[in-house]
Amino acid sequence: MKGIDICFVVLYMVMMLGIGIYTSRKQSSMETYYVAGRQLGTLSIACLWISCWIGGASVIGTSTKAYDMGITAIWYVGILAVGCGLFSLIFSKKVKKIGDHLENLTYPDFIESRYDHRCRFISTICTLIGMIGVTASQLVASGVILNTITGWGSGISFTVAAIVLILYTALGGYLAVTYTDWVQVGLLLIGVIIAVPFATKAIGGVDAIRVLPDSYFDVGAWGWPTIIAFALSTLLSFFTTMDSYTRCMAAKDARTAKKGGLIAALCILPIALCATYEGLAAKVLIPDLPKGSNSLIQLILMTFPSGIKGLVITGIFAAIMSSADIAILTASANVARDIYQRYINPKAKDRTIVRLGTVSSLFIGGISLLFAWLNPDIMDILLITFTFLSAGLFIPTFFGFFWRRASIKAAFYSMTLSMITVIFWYIGQYQGWGAVFRIDALWPGLLVSALVFFSLSLLREQSQEEKEKINHFLS
Repeated sequence: MKGIDICFVVLYMVMMLGIGIYTSRKQSSMETYYVAGRQLGTLSIACLWISCWIGGASVIGTSTKAYDMGITAIWYVGILAVGCGLFSLIFSKKVKKIGDHLENLTYPDFIESRYDHRCRFISTICTLIGMIGVTASQLVASGVILNTITGWGSGISFTVAAIVLILYTALGGYLAVTYTDWVQVGLLLIGVIIAVPFATKAIGGVDAIRVLPDSYFDVGAWGWPTIIAFALSTLLSFFTTMDSYTRCMAAKDARTAKKGGLIAALCILPIALCATYEGLAAKVLIPDLPKGSNSLIQLILMTFPSGIKGLVITGIFAAIMSSADIAILTASANVARDIYQRYINPKAKDRTIVRLGTVSSLFIGGISLLFAWLNPDIMDILLITFTFLSAGLFIPTFFGFFWRRASIKAAFYSMTLSMITVIFWYIGQYQGWGAVFRIDALWPGLLVSALVFFSLSLLREQSQEEKEKINHFLS
């Protein structure tokens, strides 16, 4: 790459740090740090949704999967659009109204408001693991890009990307994430969309992809069991991932929370189409890359003119960073709000929580960097992450909003036993204990969750105190 292209990436990182330093001066309270004072408008909420879910796996992962297998790659980002739309239609208004009324800031806040502190603890652990996984997956993608465009070693590339990301998130909190996401979503849309005509020109027209084997035009080539498990775990994760809740609570009102999510869902669909097409174009132009190579970046480096090359890569880099920043902030809230303030120092002042949040963001970023170093497979990390978030948490969460019979004891044992089942199942898979462990861990986790939750809720009578708590939550 020429100097002008590298300058785009360097300027982008400097700008992100500048925004983090600027917004750090505005952190006056815990609400400002974690939900931007509950005053964000529709465009900001839409940008936050897009930036959270459209990251390295969405752009690089989808194009690479399209390079390896064809149009079946569209499933991943297409499912994200569906999940964003469903959550916005079903949950967003409820989350906003309940969150404001009960002054909730995090997903575990909701769980404790509906159930109890034991359920909060389990949901905190699952959310913390999930957000570390999301951050790690994005650090893998950002490290790969820096390594490709600069020639730096993998370790240096991971470290530089992590330092920039962690610093602006830790310093600026949710305001920094909001301000940077306006820029990052714009760069993402420009980069991914503008790549299409250049890729088409490089391969000699849209019809050129017809030279690919017929299997490349089979939407089920990824394997239907894998597609179904991935789709279900992803969709359910929208209802249990903490950033879905912080999006709604950061909105200025319930209508804004809903509209922002629906607009984001519409914007995600063209990204799915563009990333898939670019992977196919790369296969036509560079057919012999090793399996799993970063085909999109190679396509950009080989065919795009200087200047445009840097702009497109910066857009992809922005997508990665924007997903990782909110994951770090979410995990930071788990440590500062859901663990420290709830269990260690309930009387902690806002300033103390904000400072601890900053330190926690730095710590979570470091743990995620280590995880990324140990497991560099983006899709593998995300599948594990979504399974943890969805298998044990979805049923108690969803039915807690709509079913008064959902009991506290049922929720606790459902979450706990399901989480243990998922961990046990993954150990069995890696140790090769038998054919049954080849089944995706999502299914036994969900089965255990459902059996325990519904049986205990129906068989056990609720106390008067529990009924009053439920009425207060749902009123």
